[in-house]
Amino acid sequence: MNKASIKYDEVSDTLTVSFEPGVPATGIELTEHILLRISKTERKAISLVVFEYSVLAQKTAMGTRSFPIEAGLSQLSHELREIVFEILQQKPVSDFLYLSAYTLSLVEITPIISLQPIPFAMSEV
Repeated sequence: MNKASIKYDEVSDTLTVSFEPGVPATGIELTEHILLRISKTERKAISLVVFEYSVLAQKTAMGTRSFPIEAGLSQLSHELREIVFEILQQKPVSDFLYLSAYTLSLVEITPIISLQPIPFAMSEV
């Protein structure tokens, strides 16, 4: 796998991270602002797109923002959900997104993600 290519478009406030440029992929809408493109057959990430990046990456007084992804995954088959969770927990995606769980009760768990600090200055992109 090549080194990830990171591009930020200031006008649209969109961050695009390409892991495998030019490879056909299936888009998985994790949230309304985060799109993960994957190869289902190879079980790997192709790219990650974050819309309204500056807002999502902005820290709060309580820390990093986290976003539930259950709604984005609810339409997927069980097998595809498992592939997505596998991809989210592995590099290179785990370098950019952190997967964790919000525990509503002892039996109810909601998967959530947060953006990892991106290793570049916005002015460099």
